[in-house]
Amino acid sequence: MAPDATPRRLYLMQVATIRDWDVPVPCYLIQMSDGANILIDSGLPEDAESWSEAEITIDRDVVAYLADLGLRPDDIGTVVCTHLDQDHAGRHTAFTKAEFVIQREHDALARGDSRFDVARPLWENPAVRFRLVDGDTELRPGVVLIESGGHVPGHQAVLVRLPRTGPVLLAIDALPIDMAGYTPETRPLGPFDMDEAATRASTRKLLDLAAREGVSLIVYGHDETQWRSLKTAPAYYD
Repeated sequence: MAPDATPRRLYLMQVATIRDWDVPVPCYLIQMSDGANILIDSGLPEDAESWSEAEITIDRDVVAYLADLGLRPDDIGTVVCTHLDQDHAGRHTAFTKAEFVIQREHDALARGDSRFDVARPLWENPAVRFRLVDGDTELRPGVVLIESGGHVPGHQAVLVRLPRTGPVLLAIDALPIDMAGYTPETRPLGPFDMDEAATRASTRKLLDLAAREGVSLIVYGHDETQWRSLKTAPAYYD
């Protein structure tokens, strides 16, 4: 990896739809100027439609999306693991050559919390090699992991600095829906948010970051209305 490589393209991929709430399940791919590929989350497992209690449609598996872009799973060198809920970690074992980057706090939580049991075989697996980080971390120049716990402890969002689009904030589940009309104090909480105070603190942190960095686009984690307006793979942001 070239030490001065920077993000060149950002692809947004809708891999599934949770029909109970009519929300998209996304993954993201960052292509660096040195040819490195960074995947953010891996979506739901292939058989999610058969075992999940929720009504789910697998729109297009992440591996199929990558194939459309001329990539195999072995071409992914890094997987950013935002957290280990089943809709974010369901295809981790496909990426046997990758290093998985996760917050230390979240890794410790997930190994002892029954919330993560459904997807446990898909990430607590010898094929998944974790690198633990603590707090906000520059993963590569122009790619910053932002600790944003609350939905779960040790959740991480991702800031991507693109050459033409400018900074893009992938908020993941720290900001699942468009914040227009809400403040950190009034934003609705979801049924899977574990800590209200931490969720509101992370909301404030990410909105302050977006203002300070001049973020050109916040991609909300599961906003069906916003998703229809975004450029999705094979189109990209650069």
